[in-house]
Amino acid sequence: MTITTFIEEKSNMDYKNSKLPPFLLLDEPQLTFNPDDSFLDVNPLRGLNKFGAYNKESFQKYTTAVRIATIIPENGGSKIKELVNTLRTPHYPNDRKEYVSEFNGFEKLFGIPLVASQTKLAHIKWPNDLNNFLYNGNPSVKLMQAIKNSIEQLMNIRDQFDVVLIYLPKIWEFALKTPSFDAHDYIKAISAQSGIPTQVINDRAFTFNYKASLAWRLSIALYVKAGGIPWKLAPLPGIPENTAYIGLAYALKDNLQGTHYVTCCSQVFDADGGGMQFVAFEARDPVENIEDARRNPFLSRNDMRSVLARSLNLYQTRNGGMLPRRLVIHKTTPFKTDELDGAFDALSAIKEVECIQVTSNPGLRGVWLKKSQESGKISEPDGYPVPRGTVLQRTEKSALIWVAGNAPSASLKNDYYQGKKSIPCPINITRFTGDSPMQFSALEALALTKMDWNNDALYDPVPVTIRYSQQLAKIIANVPDLPSNAYAYRLFM
Repeated sequence: MTITTFIEEKSNMDYKNSKLPPFLLLDEPQLTFNPDDSFLDVNPLRGLNKFGAYNKESFQKYTTAVRIATIIPENGGSKIKELVNTLRTPHYPNDRKEYVSEFNGFEKLFGIPLVASQTKLAHIKWPNDLNNFLYNGNPSVKLMQAIKNSIEQLMNIRDQFDVVLIYLPKIWEFALKTPSFDAHDYIKAISAQSGIPTQVINDRAFTFNYKASLAWRLSIALYVKAGGIPWKLAPLPGIPENTAYIGLAYALKDNLQGTHYVTCCSQVFDADGGGMQFVAFEARDPVENIEDARRNPFLSRNDMRSVLARSLNLYQTRNGGMLPRRLVIHKTTPFKTDELDGAFDALSAIKEVECIQVTSNPGLRGVWLKKSQESGKISEPDGYPVPRGTVLQRTEKSALIWVAGNAPSASLKNDYYQGKKSIPCPINITRFTGDSPMQFSALEALALTKMDWNNDALYDPVPVTIRYSQQLAKIIANVPDLPSNAYAYRLFM
């Protein structure tokens, strides 16, 4: 039998008189690899090897291959060719062997080949001569213009490719990121406006020694960017059907007058983690003082109503006009009165609305104990940390969830602790509206850590509602000319 003990990081805690409530251990959420939920596995890589991708059959009717276009320096062709060949061939894992399955090659995994576009115009080469290409004039401005021109050229042959590989060599590092420019964010924003999915490659991809892991990560990302769905969440026990999830994140930017405007990303998910779309939104009510802007609420009642109304419309458009029965909203900051009022203005037609703050590093760590085999000792620390899915309810409206921890059911052997570093910290969820059991909110947060299609990990440190929305809000803030439209997330991966 196993029990838990908890260590408080604050030095003034009275350990003798402290008592924590009982804990709950949630099962590892299942992933589904076909529409009727009959192909299930908790390990995404193992599931892909056993069953193939979720929409494998329908995707094969949509296209006969994933076609790659390229934007690279003139001398980068051989490197890119070698990288693509890496994705086509099998590899045995030489890292994380208790979790990573053998990679059997892109075509065997997804049922279609990975090929270079047959159109010559789909392969754009930039000059190697940096003195002529970047150094004359502002290098970031020149790179920005080169990116824009290349994407515009590819738009003219959009039917000849599915994904663009863009190689940015380290030698151009001086131009890739400045206080006013981020090449990665600019590429994502400019290509998203044209509906072109991109995969940015840097030099690390060519020197990374763990070929199986590299192949898994890039292959899943390219399949998703081409329109594929590798896996979805299986139905969660106790969670009502027609539940939807929204992740909100904010970022600040200045206009020419110095007024601080808020950009907000609203990420919308169906109950199974599908329908990954988001709304780029700029607040109509500017904040004059930067210190005020850094404090919550970032959004006024009107702005919160507007962004959630647009998000709800996005959900209805994808679901034949139907409203979700239940809507869960995640963000990392507290929900203030203005924001709650705006949310209920926009969502009055929905039966259940839950507004939940998700925060990391709450100041607690857990140690998992096991029965001691030594005479005179009751227990001793286990060799692995607290199991992933451990829930400790703090109050009626808040709970700690160990989304990082031991996940034996996802292991190819016995146990698996992702990262294998330090004692894992839980996340804290605090509910501002809603009255369903906290166990449901904890289970949903745990499950949504498994829905990042942009890597090969078992889970992210936070739910994908938080991770995606933060990433996209940052891009919106860094690229001032990105229109406030709705976009598919795959364009920003």
